Amino acid sequence: ASLQVLDGLDHAISRRGAHVAYLGSGEHPVALRVLGPDDLAPGEAGFVRLRLGSAYPMLPGDRFVLRESGRSETIGGGEILDIDPVTKAAEAKPDRSVDRVIAERGWITSNQLFLLTGERRDPTIGEWVVEDEIFNAARVALKERVENADGLGLPLAELDVRHRALIDFIDDIGVDGTHVRVIDAADALKDHPFLAALDDAPFAPPGADRYDRAEVRELVRRGLVVQTEGLYFSAAAVEQAAQMLAGLLAASPDGVTVSDIRECWDTSRKFALPLLAHFDSTGVTRRRDDVRIGGPRLPQR
Repeated sequence: ASLQVLDGLDHAISRRGAHVAYLGSGEHPVALRVLGPDDLAPGEAGFVRLRLGSAYPMLPGDRFVLRESGRSETIGGGEILDIDPVTKAAEAKPDRSVDRVIAERGWITSNQLFLLTGERRDPTIGEWVVEDEIFNAARVALKERVENADGLGLPLAELDVRHRALIDFIDDIGVDGTHVRVIDAADALKDHPFLAALDDAPFAPPGADRYDRAEVRELVRRGLVVQTEGLYFSAAAVEQAAQMLAGLLAASPDGVTVSDIRECWDTSRKFALPLLAHFDSTGVTRRRDDVRIGGPRLPQR
């Protein structure tokens, strides 16, 4: 706040003393700090920071009178410049500029800006008003993070809501599933070696330990790989298994045993049971006692 000290005082104004600010019709005990010098002399104008003990509605431009209750004297009066300062008192340069409020906060929602200043500004991005320099620097920094990420791109989960809003304002990057990546970059999952390994042994697939976990999760998310009970099958193998099972059930509509299915798929229980669990959960099959019967999503023959 600004403060004009009365000429008639016989002492300087500092943080010492018990001060009371009169705002509107209210009387509020305040902690006073002079900004810049240690004190303000009689007749001198300067800036102060007033800390109220409780919240009180006000806006920049509101006037106040300051008294020192211990001396029972009026010290002076001034104008509110910032109702919720965020800079350190030693660095504060208060004024009524809305641009200063934006710059000091970096990112501020248009609604919060209105509450702090009484002025409405159109959002720069999403719901935020952002200083141009900060906005452009954030775009450059995010693009560099995406360009320096691994083949999958930058995990979307690592970005807060502000940085997610930035994506649409940056050329050549976009969201691909759970990652942000350079649009024209080669897809790290195209011709992935894990897919080839799964296709080579469709009903006795290898484990995923040799491969990057994030890449394996993305293969599952894209539907290229099916995970069931800790094992992984290629989507093509799952489709092939369902077609073979449909043929088996067409010949034995009353149900087939796990042994029948294992023989059909030419695999062991280790792989047959997880695959059957997947089919049970997705409606391809239904379990009836010790046999499997066709479910509503069993492929038609």
